Amino acid sequence: MLLSNSLAISHEIIKRIVKQGDTVVDATMGNGNDTLLLAELVGEKGKVYSFDIQEAALINTEKKLKEAGVSNIVELIRDGHQNIKEYVPEGIRAVMFNLGYLPKGDHSIGTKADTTIEALEKSMELLMDGGIIMMVIYYGGDSGFEEKEAVLEYVKTIDCKKYSVLMCDFTNQINCPPIAVCIEKVRK
Repeated sequence: MLLSNSLAISHEIIKRIVKQGDTVVDATMGNGNDTLLLAELVGEKGKVYSFDIQEAALINTEKKLKEAGVSNIVELIRDGHQNIKEYVPEGIRAVMFNLGYLPKGDHSIGTKADTTIEALEKSMELLMDGGIIMMVIYYGGDSGFEEKEAVLEYVKTIDCKKYSVLMCDFTNQINCPPIAVCIEKVRK
């Protein structure tokens, strides 16, 4: 079901945009699920750059990619996503973000508003025309409220002549349901 949750929406949009041979980014590697999805979509001629600051994320993701036989097209980067321009060339098709903390990880280590907004700004500069940033904002419990508010305020300020921004918020679900945000670079 397309409208089951924000992650399903995120994956559906990514599957419609990303093609074989594309260059793409997973800005928040986590346990590697989005990295693997992107690798399968871009295929042998494509390239995936995947970022995380936690060693555990790289270890989990590397194992997952090797088991799937796609580790050769993925560059795992232990660095913050705000440093994207140091590693990734211009002309990327898509960037995925899952904001929050590593699932089953340390809740005190997670994405932060200032570095996320910096990463979004730099990612927008790297996108090809028609490229997208797909973001799922997780918040609730013990973290993520400040980042959620700051990011949602930031995306409202993005120049509508250069980018279209869509937000999907499940208003009738309980317990702080994740929010999906898509930013598309307008074709010239």
